[in-house]
Amino acid sequence: MAEIGKDVGYARRLLEEGELVAIPTETVYGLAGNALDSSSIAKIFSTKNRPEFDPLIVHVADIEHAQNYVEEIPAKAKLLADHFWPGPLTLLLKRKSSIPDLVTSGLDTVGIRCPDHVLTRELLSSLPFPLAAPSANPFGYVSPTLPQHVNEQLGNKIKYILDGGACTIGIESTIVGFEGEEAIIYRLGGLSAEKIESLIGKVKIETHSSSNPKAPGQMKSHYAPSKKVILGNLKELLYQQQGKKFGILSFRSNLQLPYQIILSPSGQVEEAAQNLFAALREFDKMPVEHVIAELVPDVGIGRAINDRLRRAAAVEEGTRR
Repeated sequence: MAEIGKDVGYARRLLEEGELVAIPTETVYGLAGNALDSSSIAKIFSTKNRPEFDPLIVHVADIEHAQNYVEEIPAKAKLLADHFWPGPLTLLLKRKSSIPDLVTSGLDTVGIRCPDHVLTRELLSSLPFPLAAPSANPFGYVSPTLPQHVNEQLGNKIKYILDGGACTIGIESTIVGFEGEEAIIYRLGGLSAEKIESLIGKVKIETHSSSNPKAPGQMKSHYAPSKKVILGNLKELLYQQQGKKFGILSFRSNLQLPYQIILSPSGQVEEAAQNLFAALREFDKMPVEHVIAELVPDVGIGRAINDRLRRAAAVEEGTRR
């Protein structure tokens, strides 16, 4: 298994040697490698078993570093970065040639962000290169929000996990791109559409699934545990469960049944987001055949939670681990 620790210097040395390191962010743990080195990027794809048509996000210390790797930062993008970096916002911008084709899956844009975690920002500031870092889990599975989650699935493939504790947001960053003056959300995430619109006005949401995605996280089947997830009204779904072993994922209701996980007893979507991926992982350890689940209020970060739940439920039979 991988070593877990807080040694930023050791993590830096491994990355400079072309190794991969799991790093903490406020969203989820990332599997990081030198974003300017094609061999390190190839290791990320092979370690995750990730298809090479699914582009990666590049992590930088601040907006000044971001300017080294993109052709320009449009006015609306600059406004968003000034207000929400460091934070759960990825900007999809025209890339410079220094970013390898493998990072962007051949696209002329790159997703770039500044994560809000003290250890990772210290690490990024100490490196002479940015870090490509998709979530540190096998492709398609539930993203990790604790060091132990990474170790359970990738611990035999990497040397080190930089321990930053539990992720404070718990779902991936929001991805925003631009077509002329129009801002487009390509992935709902930890920064709500409402907050973005309060700053730059109305945005288009284009998170449809694709086998040829414009941005990371657009695949229809994603973020799924090994157990089948069935979405709907919990009371109606319960009537269909006679004689079956099942788990229950609820937003705030306590149904007083075994194998239930409540995302937020207080009814807060932010708390639900923090707990979502850990809950889905926990069901894989329970003696249940499948999980019945309900959507959360579709406002703010709740829209991103519902996006992840729908994708978890969209996985075809036979493709689960």
